[in-house]
Amino acid sequence: MEYLYLHGFASGPQSAKAQFFQQQFAQLGHPLHILDLNQGDFTHLTLSRQIEQAMAWMGDRPQVTVIGSSFGGLTTCWLAEQPQVSAQIKQLVLLAPAFQFLAQWLPRLGPEAVAHWCKTGRLSVYHYGQQQQAELAYDFITDAQKYDEAHLQAAVPTLIFHGYHDDVIDIQVSRDYAAPRPWVQLIELDSDHALGNVNDIIWATLRSQLALA
Repeated sequence: MEYLYLHGFASGPQSAKAQFFQQQFAQLGHPLHILDLNQGDFTHLTLSRQIEQAMAWMGDRPQVTVIGSSFGGLTTCWLAEQPQVSAQIKQLVLLAPAFQFLAQWLPRLGPEAVAHWCKTGRLSVYHYGQQQQAELAYDFITDAQKYDEAHLQAAVPTLIFHGYHDDVIDIQVSRDYAAPRPWVQLIELDSDHALGNVNDIIWATLRSQLALA
């Protein structure tokens, strides 16, 4: 079994969460591969590009468990839908997955900012991985609009961890996702979007669920 980690939006491989889990896997002798979804070009980031990058990494690996955080969690679900790699994916682990991302994020930007983004083609957002402002092309929106989450139906065993104090991605979207999908287990935690205070709880659960030794 191999393990792949997809980080969140405007984040990177050096995020505290990614590094924590990489260290925990390493202590058990299991490499955790963390993709840099920025690819040195955050401006032209799209959901499609993330899916394609993850598919390229999958290659002919026979068995992979994919862990995705926030927007990386949403990417993980769409990765499992791709017929070229779906048979290789044995388990999904989603950390505060960004379901209904545009519906939650765009209202916080406000209609004027979104209209200006559409007109100019660029939006300045804070990139946590780079610790500075970075431009994002409007193609990010038009690409994401192509993906209807009702089509996420790959019956891959899925474990979701979501904090009920999450003010970035409301926990209700994970509840709505899990309810009609019997292969999904949702674990609700006393935490926020970062899940930083419950990393140990998540790891203990993962060790048990994934039979890591």
